[in-house]
Amino acid sequence: MSDSVRLTTLGISPAEFQSRAQTLLSYIRKHDLAGVVLFDRDHVLYFTGFAFIPTERPLAFIMNKEGKRILFVPRLELEHAQSRAAVDAVEYYAEYPSVSHPLQVLRDVLVKLNITHSVGADHDGYPWIFGYRGPSLSELGYKVMRVISFIEDMMMIKSPAELALLRESAKWGNLAHRLLQQYTRVGASETEISFRASHEATLVMLETLGSLYAAQSVESYGASAGYRGQIGRNAAIPHALANNIRFQAGDVLVTGAGAIVWGYHSELERTMIVGKPSDEQRRFFDHMLALQDLALRQIRPGVRCSDIDRAVRAYYEAHDLMPYWKHHVGHAIGLRYHEAPFLDIGDDTEIRPGMVFTVEPGLYVPNLGGFRHSDTVIVHEDGCEVITYYPRDLESLIIPA
Repeated sequence: MSDSVRLTTLGISPAEFQSRAQTLLSYIRKHDLAGVVLFDRDHVLYFTGFAFIPTERPLAFIMNKEGKRILFVPRLELEHAQSRAAVDAVEYYAEYPSVSHPLQVLRDVLVKLNITHSVGADHDGYPWIFGYRGPSLSELGYKVMRVISFIEDMMMIKSPAELALLRESAKWGNLAHRLLQQYTRVGASETEISFRASHEATLVMLETLGSLYAAQSVESYGASAGYRGQIGRNAAIPHALANNIRFQAGDVLVTGAGAIVWGYHSELERTMIVGKPSDEQRRFFDHMLALQDLALRQIRPGVRCSDIDRAVRAYYEAHDLMPYWKHHVGHAIGLRYHEAPFLDIGDDTEIRPGMVFTVEPGLYVPNLGGFRHSDTVIVHEDGCEVITYYPRDLESLIIPA
């Protein structure tokens, strides 16, 4: 094969995981730490490529100041970790709670790695979930320095490989949403339509990508689209929950679609209307679109996140729309469907190339419904690229009654 030929693939390479670890290693050396211990599922995935189901059983990524990378797992994850994790070795314990508590075994592993005094960590011990109880790192005698801010600053700037995964996610979210709109009809239930659209989009996605695809997620598998209960008057509740509601003529619908690709999320949301829109529905839809357009024009390197929200809120105030405001303009997205930084007046983070945001200012009108589009955008040197390319105009989003 010619050296100039490159095979197309999806995912994060071992070299990129090594590079991430080196960046973290430089940080812990700078702060004279003996090593680092990360318990958070997404942090473990970010540095090792190992996706797992968090339970009462502790699991951690460990690295000492010499740069040796260890994954610490329960016995039931041993072979899984050995085959998937980009680390130098895997250490394991028998079970939780067992005779020897996992954190006691973890301390022995840390001592073997010469991590004996000060350590960087995202949490001071494994989080207390699913009935887990155990000592903190501090109680084991370690001086703990929190490193979450540094790690999440790293995660803010996406690499080319991460951006490729986000674009792939957006592509399949677009298909799922297309099917969702196509199948929505008066009298059908949100459960029926959401399941059908998500199932069919996922099957096409898997048939197309084959072995290139992995979800690397415990949240879902494949592509999905649905309404999450934001139907009719309930559309005025930004975070409603699905209730198997049936569609009626005149309903305002707020959708959500995406696909998890190697752990990465995109977000596509649209406001649709069943039947001929009323004048009030058109008015609020037009304002919502203007708000989103305003935000998209503002996003570029050097601008602060707070400036985006401030400009959008000024539009709300100028058009007497603040009674219908309920949340900030958007948030970063990647391995988590909500990440920092936030397009909020309280977040002065400077926007930089490689950041990825959702842009989703909304209007929520009691007894009428909610109006919100959400698009995922990548920040470049000269502005932002919208990677969720579904139609945004009202005429394209009317469901025949």
